[in-house]
Amino acid sequence: MSFLVRVQLPDEPGSLGALAEAFGVVGGNIQSVDIVDVSPTGTVTDDIVIELPTGSMPDTLITAVSAVDGAEVDSIRPFAGRVDRRGQIVMLADLARQRANRQRAIEGLVERIPQSMTATWAIMVASDETIHRVAESQAAPGDDGTVPSAIDVTTARTLHPEDETWIPESWSLLDTALAAAALPGTELTLILGRHGGPDFLASEVEHLGNLADIVGPLLAQS
Repeated sequence: MSFLVRVQLPDEPGSLGALAEAFGVVGGNIQSVDIVDVSPTGTVTDDIVIELPTGSMPDTLITAVSAVDGAEVDSIRPFAGRVDRRGQIVMLADLARQRANRQRAIEGLVERIPQSMTATWAIMVASDETIHRVAESQAAPGDDGTVPSAIDVTTARTLHPEDETWIPESWSLLDTALAAAALPGTELTLILGRHGGPDFLASEVEHLGNLADIVGPLLAQS
């Protein structure tokens, strides 16, 4: 089984190598590594997908991280496939090719973006004559008929259900971390959810905003 481990490491030579060696000791096979954030305080946050032998417990990965000086586990959760930010280029190219069929293009985007953003699900919401769901990925919370009173998203940002009453309760179940971005030039807003966290980092929100700035013009209606 594969797991996505978000880990903070000292931003210095040898740290990642030492971590890879520690994962090897417990039988872990690294599938992909993605640098999520580099802090001015001297740490780097990586998302690492690790495949463990059948029967191994995910706690062994926590033990491996603790064996590396200065390394800390931020979160660990099951994850299928690999983190592939470069795959977003293919996703955007497909979107451009399919934009003549707008609904199909939106559905393709929503289905593929959770993998590249290490999210659990994605929902596209439209705010035009009414507020309604346009598309959803696998694992997205079901449409229970709850309609937000507004979509209070103008720029890419994290969402805080405990403070924002317009957010449907179903979005925040399972301690889900939320982020959203409005698509410029459209009536669309993209919502991402990550069951059990971790929270979306500022660098991830910026990345989401950049994607929205690209996708918006492609989906803008003439």
